Amino acid sequence: MTQATLDDDDLFDEAAAEMREDVESSLAAAAAALPASDDVWETDADNTLGVLNGLKGALNTGDAEDNLRDAKKWFSIGKEADAFEDAADLEAEIADLEGTLAEIESAHERVSELTATIPELRGALEEAEADGGDADGADG
Repeated sequence: MTQATLDDDDLFDEAAAEMREDVESSLAAAAAALPASDDVWETDADNTLGVLNGLKGALNTGDAEDNLRDAKKWFSIGKEADAFEDAADLEAEIADLEGTLAEIESAHERVSELTATIPELRGALEEAEADGGDADGADG
């Protein structure tokens, strides 16, 4: 009876290949969860607040951050174990996605601030218009 055996090197190589696949899969899922460029660029809103609310919603990164975290976790383990023959491509892709997520999060924060500010600004302008109208009417 012949029994096929795998030595530790074969098992390590197999585990390394699976780990790389996990990292690549998580990176692909993170990239897929990013907002579509057209969703950020195009709008159907009727007013400024509608545009800002639409943009704020379009800047939602969904599961991208969680997927990137998974990729980084498995990449870190694989790199520490020296499991990847060439980890530069994975490292570069992780860095690119981190940069993109940081840009999206920054834009989301700025849009959120504007979304909160615009109604207050509109109210102040309406008040100024009403005060100006009363002053003009009282003098006439």
